[in-house]
Amino acid sequence: MSGLFDLTGRTALVTGSSRGIGNALARALADAGATVVLNGINPERLKAAEAAMAADYPPGRIASCAFDVTSDTEAARGIAWVEDTIGPLEILVNNAGIQHRVPMLELDVVDWERVIATDLTSAFLVGREAARRMIPRGRGKIINICSVQTDLARPTIAPYVAAKGGLRNLTRAMTAEWAGSGLQINGIAPGYIHTEMTQNLVDDEQFNAWILGRTPAHRWGTVQDLAGPAVWLASDGSNFVNGQTIFIDGGMTVVV
Repeated sequence: MSGLFDLTGRTALVTGSSRGIGNALARALADAGATVVLNGINPERLKAAEAAMAADYPPGRIASCAFDVTSDTEAARGIAWVEDTIGPLEILVNNAGIQHRVPMLELDVVDWERVIATDLTSAFLVGREAARRMIPRGRGKIINICSVQTDLARPTIAPYVAAKGGLRNLTRAMTAEWAGSGLQINGIAPGYIHTEMTQNLVDDEQFNAWILGRTPAHRWGTVQDLAGPAVWLASDGSNFVNGQTIFIDGGMTVVV
């Protein structure tokens, strides 16, 4: 691997990485040499994910820490555990997120707040705790996982759209405050990615046809499509890239 993209010896934390995109991003960082800490809120599922991933890498390269990313005290505890147990945190991927599909006129404020807390506030809380450790060392990478809904909207997912739009500007705010201390904070905005959690959408013939027609690349994205950009943003190859949100969507957001 080119030295620019080699993550050997660096510690990375990926939130919401028991499965799906988060787990794939964790594997991509580990493939590039990083020691990776998985995170989730379900301890049993998290431990199973850790065991499955650890089997593919040398001992000590994969760990896990269960904590609630929507709690400021839990975020502080989780980051402290990584620093004290694994090593200085150099890479944070804020991936934790949920979806809730209800028309706005029927949306309960509790569900609105739950999505905002998980998809937006968590990146602020965990990112801030990570930055408190990274800034004195003068280096660090924070990658916020956005979405095509950072730029676009669809009916019935208002809190998700609001959270992902806010996450792009949170990425910019982090850059405004922390770039001068040697940190790079950027976003990745996946398009429609085929995972176990979107399988029902893939199986919906009408929706699948709409995706294929709406995307210039004429296919769904895969988790592997996100691996290279994530490694790049985590590596020295992106040391002058800051405050950007990279859309990985097969061209969906650039056509009408």
